[in-house]
Amino acid sequence: MSRLGTIGAKLYRGEIGYDFVGKRKLWYGISILITITAIVGLAVRGLTMGIEFEGGAVFTTDTRVSASVSEVREDAEKASGHDAIVQQLDGGKMRIQVAGIDVKESGKVQKQLAQDLDIPVSKINADLVGPSWGETVANKAWTGLAVFMVLVVIYLAIAFEWRMAIAALIALVHDLTITVGVYALVGFEVTPGTVIGLLTILGYSLYDTVVVFDSLKEGGKDLTKQTRWTYSEMANRSLNGTLVRSINTTVVALLPVAGLLFIGGGVLGAGMINDISLSLFVGLAAGAYSSIFIATPLVADLKEQEPAMKALKKRVLAKRAAAAAKGESVEDDSAQDVGDESADAAPAGAVVGGQRRQQPVRGRGKRR
Repeated sequence: MSRLGTIGAKLYRGEIGYDFVGKRKLWYGISILITITAIVGLAVRGLTMGIEFEGGAVFTTDTRVSASVSEVREDAEKASGHDAIVQQLDGGKMRIQVAGIDVKESGKVQKQLAQDLDIPVSKINADLVGPSWGETVANKAWTGLAVFMVLVVIYLAIAFEWRMAIAALIALVHDLTITVGVYALVGFEVTPGTVIGLLTILGYSLYDTVVVFDSLKEGGKDLTKQTRWTYSEMANRSLNGTLVRSINTTVVALLPVAGLLFIGGGVLGAGMINDISLSLFVGLAAGAYSSIFIATPLVADLKEQEPAMKALKKRVLAKRAAAAAKGESVEDDSAQDVGDESADAAPAGAVVGGQRRQQPVRGRGKRR
């Protein structure tokens, strides 16, 4: 077995672990700080909406342009009187995006660009985009997001319980807020590709969370019948037990997305790939973080408010205090507690604590 597999097995058995739930106030503080930073960036800088949402024109050269990207940008802004976004394509071609101009203005800008770049007008293609199309896309995206949220809450409430549904919803909003905030701070354009990426990360964001919740559901069965762990401790054990799996799935998902972002978008300059991959990369990383540090601790906080779990916590702490007063080890006392409960519940002939209990056989050894 590999080293990672050995660590995973020890985490699953509870032999090693990290107290994620016990340090939840620290994670809450970090998440609040990140979220506030994202909201401030969104409020101050705002989102850079693509031409699909604002309307305008896209000019693409069919031939190589000798001018640099910055020079082409200056020429386009002088010709149009609006801010321009310029992207260099394969073969030295240029893609010039100017928002807020109509059909008449686009013709003038096209001619002026041809003159400034010293290329024929026929070598510059002009595509006009109306803002109504982008508004339709945005409205459908909001509708899809609302429907998705409602369905997720209903499913989690039925499959698990309402507390887990609330925690998953908070984690999901946390991930979306961070992703949108990063877009505002970095200054990337919000395009239909961005919308596709945001809608895609919704499922990825919930994947690890649902895996941990399933483990919580199994560990919570008959939890009040023992005095070894509180709910928070059981939740932490479940989280550690699925930790390696969560890390593996996240890394496997992030690697190809990182390739699209840094190679496809950064090196090759693929615009649509850049838009989708950035939202996926940030969303996947935020989703992995929230499933471990936010969702499970929130469930533990909500569950600890139940009267049954409060009573369980008092019994667990009282038993540990009694064991400490006797000078006994808490682990030994807990193990004995579990062994006693198992022995009381086990039928004759069952294996308890590594020993087999058998009913005495009467008449054994008698001669006929």
